[in-house]
Amino acid sequence: MLKTSEEAAMAKKLTGPEREQALAGLADWRLLDDRDAIQRKYRFPDFKAAFGFMSAVAEIAEEMDHHPEWFNVYNRLDVTLTTHDAGGLTRLDIDLATRMDAAATEFGG
Repeated sequence: MLKTSEEAAMAKKLTGPEREQALAGLADWRLLDDRDAIQRKYRFPDFKAAFGFMSAVAEIAEEMDHHPEWFNVYNRLDVTLTTHDAGGLTRLDIDLATRMDAAATEFGG
C-alpha cells in the first residue's frame, strides 16, 4: 500500500533539533539507553482503570496503525514506543505518547 507524503513524514526517524523539540514536550517519558525508543511508566488507581486506559489506547493505536509495546501488572503499565519500520523514534511515537498522556488523565493515571 502506498503511503501519503504526510504518512511517510510521520514514519521518518527523528534527528537533530526536531527530535530534541519533540522529546522536550514529553515530560514523563524517558529515552532508553539501549535502543532508539521512549518509555513511560503509568500508575492507575486500580486494575479496572489501567485496563480501561489500555482499551482506550488500543482504539487510538488502531486508528493510527501504530502499536505500543506494553507490560501490565494490576494498576501498573509500562509502555515503550518506537517505530520498528524506521529503526527508531518517529513523529508517530511522539503523537501516540501525547495522545496516551491525554487519555491517562481520564483514567486517573
